[in-house]
Amino acid sequence: MSALDHVAISTADYPTSLAFYEKALAPLGIKTHMKFEGEEGNVAGLGSEQPFLWIGDGGKLTGGRVHLAFSAPNRAAVDAFYAAAIAAGGKDNGPPGLRPHYHATYYAAFVYDPDGHNIEAVCHAPE
Repeated sequence: MSALDHVAISTADYPTSLAFYEKALAPLGIKTHMKFEGEEGNVAGLGSEQPFLWIGDGGKLTGGRVHLAFSAPNRAAVDAFYAAAIAAGGKDNGPPGLRPHYHATYYAAFVYDPDGHNIEAVCHAPE
């Protein structure tokens, strides 16, 4: 069996990005589990029960961006993610709402993080 274990992204401004992710993902039950200084600089591991999202120094990506989608337990959590992400400095890329072109109950919100990555919270369940 093969499954995704974790994702790591570089940031241009580690303290700003860490603060953004800690605030934006808190409504989804995701928090920082560990921080350390590695060979390439500062690193933080975020997750629910264990780290699955790693952010660190390394500079802004050039020539593209990352799209990360986080599962939300309900639509209220999607709404809370969006509000927290905007309050933490994220930029709107699609407010909470249904996206029926994906499927009838696809409820999501999208924001750009401080490095321009597209961050999404999604709930697939009906209201």
